[in-house]
Amino acid sequence: MLGGALFVAIAAALWGTVGVASQFLYGNNDISPVVVGFVRLALASPLLLLLSVVTVGSRTFAFAGRELGAIVMIGITMALYQLFYFTAVATTGVAIATLVTICSAPLLVALIAGTVLGERLTAPVIMALVIGIGGTVILVGVPSDVGAARADVFAGTAWALGAAVSFAGFTLFSRVLAPHHHPFALIGIGLGTGALLLMPVALLHIPASISTDGLWLLLYIAVVPTGFAYVVFFAGMKRAGATVASIAALTEPLTATLLAWLFFDERLGGLGLIGAALLVTAMLLLARNAHSRGHATAQRAT
Repeated sequence: MLGGALFVAIAAALWGTVGVASQFLYGNNDISPVVVGFVRLALASPLLLLLSVVTVGSRTFAFAGRELGAIVMIGITMALYQLFYFTAVATTGVAIATLVTICSAPLLVALIAGTVLGERLTAPVIMALVIGIGGTVILVGVPSDVGAARADVFAGTAWALGAAVSFAGFTLFSRVLAPHHHPFALIGIGLGTGALLLMPVALLHIPASISTDGLWLLLYIAVVPTGFAYVVFFAGMKRAGATVASIAALTEPLTATLLAWLFFDERLGGLGLIGAALLVTAMLLLARNAHSRGHATAQRAT
């Protein structure tokens, strides 16, 4: 379990570098967020599809009936996530964009599952939602020194919330398919579908030129914190429990916030740090609640 948690933490730390890499990319190149998102999906998808074919063979593409609709929705949500997240980073910086996106997504999953899918909203879930909303309000509604104007912070937060909604949708549709399909197939086909959806818009925004450093950054974003990180993450999930993995996944926003401070001098300020802490606390409450529900279900089964 400890080794699995370490693998999940490494994957999450790699995901936490995506926003920083894209911020460096924006600083040296006139490139649109939609192009960054497209390249990320288009380059990472073949690697994950290859791993899926090696692992489960032709079952990689065994989707039929309603499953076809679900896998298309995974592609749509992944495409929207790239567009919204990379736009959020370009608008408001790495720290706020990542904290709002990553910490809000599980809260939205719990809210949608409770209000739309009929799952019971328990007291811990309701508490986590309240704490998460409060943390978001404090994080983006108080003065900070993240290097963005107040209007840009609000706009970037809106983009980040859009990314969180998209990732929540990806999570819920993945739940539908996960019992019958290998994770590499879901991610590989989902990313490939998302790339196809982004392609028409991305082609309209291809920059006239891009620096050599920019090309390396695009390659890094696609290969290391996307393709490779997913492989490490799924290897960790085989060994770690859901609660341990959820806690280890907190490495992502923490890594992004630390790197944003080191490289771009993005500072949240005292109240901003309190807001970030509340968001992290909300995630921990959800992880603990999921663990309790899983334990109770196991006891009933025995």
